[in-house]
Amino acid sequence: MKVNIQLWVALLMLCLIAFKPMVCFAQDGRDSLSTLPSSQDDIMDLLLKDEKDKKPQFISNAFKSSRVIQGHSMEMIGEGVLDFRLLHRFGMIKDGWRNMFGLDQASMRLGFDYGLSKNLTIGIGRTNYLKEWDAFVKWRLVHQRKNYQAIPFSVLWISGMTLNTTPFASGRINYFTSKLGFYHQCIIGRKFSKHFTLQVSPTLVHLNLVELKSDKNDMFALGVGSRIRLTNRTSLVLDTHPILYGARSNYHQWPLSIGLDIETGGHVFQLHVSNARGMNERAFIAETFQTWSKGEIQFGFNMSRVFTIKKNTSESF
Repeated sequence: MKVNIQLWVALLMLCLIAFKPMVCFAQDGRDSLSTLPSSQDDIMDLLLKDEKDKKPQFISNAFKSSRVIQGHSMEMIGEGVLDFRLLHRFGMIKDGWRNMFGLDQASMRLGFDYGLSKNLTIGIGRTNYLKEWDAFVKWRLVHQRKNYQAIPFSVLWISGMTLNTTPFASGRINYFTSKLGFYHQCIIGRKFSKHFTLQVSPTLVHLNLVELKSDKNDMFALGVGSRIRLTNRTSLVLDTHPILYGARSNYHQWPLSIGLDIETGGHVFQLHVSNARGMNERAFIAETFQTWSKGEIQFGFNMSRVFTIKKNTSESF
């Protein structure tokens, strides 16, 4: 009988030791039970955290629009999204009240850009300046991302062509190919923070027909675009394309535009001043003749309205 009592005491002590982690004492002296996390939960949390850390986070909203002002930006249009773009360029501000500071004169471009995928966009447009059609393909080769396998910048490639549909002057042999122009552009950009983005865009423009025999058929420009965020819905933007090769001395000028982006729901308004009248790469690089130093600038605006044509069921970033 004595042996049985000792055995029961030993079993009771083992039970107390085994259940000790499940018992804690409240500050008021009463016993309370709390269930501690199991080791399986801890392991699952670690695995989920590890999987999250291995998932790259792609950078978006580097610019408010797929254009800085005149030129393309590192921002892409979403898959299945149609971007309707309306561009206006007015006359010289220095013309004063007689021409309502340039508002009596206007050039316009209507364009449609469509996102075939998150990394591929096509677009077409027409301007009443030279009655010119233009089309382009825009492909994102590298997408800036952070966390797992981070890449500090984005790389994009754009190729486009233009068609001048104004009648030829009489008295010479004309060819359809003489109306064509081409451009190729590589954009390298980085969103440094939510307040600042910077990109460079080497651009080659080819003209099948030039004005003088001494003019170059090829022009090379180094575009620079930047965005400074002012508020959640407004940004200051700068867009310039210094011409490094092919410009006629004292004739071709560097296009420079400064503007303000305003986002209102599905619309993005870009208000700007610029010395460039053209609204595609061929036009504003090869046909900018005005200079800021002489006050030869004009007011303009871009308006963008996006429509979702096809619902995107894939994961977006």
